[in-house]
Amino acid sequence: MADLASPSGRLIKAPENFISPQGIRTVFGEARGGRRDFIRAAFAVAAAGGAAAVHAQANPVPAAGADPNILNLPAHTTGLGQPVATDGYGKPSKYEANVQRRQSPGLTQTTQASVSFAPLQSLFGIVTPSGLHFERHHQGWWDVDPSRHRLMVNGSDEAMVKTPKVFTMDELMRLPSVSRFHFIECGANTGMEWGNVAVPTCQYTHGMISCSEFTGVPLKTVLDLCGVDYKRGRYVLAEGADGSSMTRTIPMEMVERGEVLLAYGQNGEMLRPENGYPLRLVVPGVQGVSWVKYLRRIEVGDQPYGAKDEVLHYVDLMPDGRHRQYTSIQECKSVVTTPSGGQVLLDRGYYNISGLAWSGRGRIRRVDVSVDGGAHWRTARLETPVLSKCLTRFNIDWAWDGKPALIQSRATDDTGHVQPTYRQLRAVRGTRSIYHNNAVQTWLVQESGEVKNVQLS
Repeated sequence: MADLASPSGRLIKAPENFISPQGIRTVFGEARGGRRDFIRAAFAVAAAGGAAAVHAQANPVPAAGADPNILNLPAHTTGLGQPVATDGYGKPSKYEANVQRRQSPGLTQTTQASVSFAPLQSLFGIVTPSGLHFERHHQGWWDVDPSRHRLMVNGSDEAMVKTPKVFTMDELMRLPSVSRFHFIECGANTGMEWGNVAVPTCQYTHGMISCSEFTGVPLKTVLDLCGVDYKRGRYVLAEGADGSSMTRTIPMEMVERGEVLLAYGQNGEMLRPENGYPLRLVVPGVQGVSWVKYLRRIEVGDQPYGAKDEVLHYVDLMPDGRHRQYTSIQECKSVVTTPSGGQVLLDRGYYNISGLAWSGRGRIRRVDVSVDGGAHWRTARLETPVLSKCLTRFNIDWAWDGKPALIQSRATDDTGHVQPTYRQLRAVRGTRSIYHNNAVQTWLVQESGEVKNVQLS
């Protein structure tokens, strides 16, 4: 263990806004021209220009002599502050305004069918603030009138559901509810890194994941009210109300276990519009595309439905050219968020290596951390609570000696699954896939203190 009494190293946060709006337009133009490495090149140029800017943000304690921030009383110590409830809904400090979810330039050609990344490197604990929750939309988001929203439950034939019903939001919210913490991860999270390093920071490599306390009604409660034939009805089809008519098949086993929720609440309040207000499906451990937003219909059937987004899209390209279908579970995975790409270590000394681990199969049992590229591993501390199918925060002490370091984390879940290296993953999956990249992430701490995204062969 590092000596906590030793001098603590200072760290400069990663720049969040790597690319200006004009830069994004340039990247889109290059993408249409067929360039394959346009994302990486654009980020490299932006990162080079941003390094000096983040150094200028520091307000260090003087090496010797008096600190004016102690000797001179600031206005907030000598004056009258803002009145209570200036804003009816609280906002973050203006000094944290740069902590935002952000789009990746060039990932999609339209902003409505796109994704935003959560700033993992700037968050604490395991809960993602609702306003920073990552987004994935297929035809844009809507702010739906809850008084007019309906959920219909029916069967694929007349005998499958005894009493088909239509529920209002008021009717659903009067039913017994539960609240549970779960992560939601896009199946394409880390997808840009399959072939090689593509993006610089943790926000862009792993930011298509968030974790919230979701409140809602177990789907089984509603199906019971409708008289579902569970012997024949072994699948449900969930359908969304947005323009893409997102539809996904969910195995009935998950519903019967009480895991699947009809959720209207998130982090103690109603869902945000970007996250499916007023009703979405919560399917713990399964890729985010199955967590259907703006949920309007549940159909019970006796076989998988073969929807477009499970047989044509969200499939895994294998090395022999075949596609794997219905691969929904988000496998055991972790990432170090501090130190991570784009950050700068200013001093030798003590640092707290911190990160997140998760598994769609259950609880995280252990996280090991290496600072030498996997040659040696130490077991990290797991912060409580450690919950099933939920983010888990880990920490470990580290004394940086000023030499290059290769920082990695490797998670193990309670089913025995161990997070693979890129070499292990590519031996089975190749390099041309998009979805379910759960390989070990490597951050290179250079002698200068700058942290880079790298991959070990």
